[in-house]
Amino acid sequence: PVNNHFDMGVYEVEVDMNNLASGIYFYKISAGAFSDIKKMILAK
Repeated sequence: PVNNHFDMGVYEVEVDMNNLASGIYFYKISAGAFSDIKKMILAK
């Protein structure tokens, strides 16, 4: 997890998915009062 303070801008987070099976995963992004959950399809 990323739990740091960042100045306004565009950032990338790399996640090692080598140990995950193909499938549908959900991820959550939150900042201040904003929070959103998105779906991701991992196909190997």
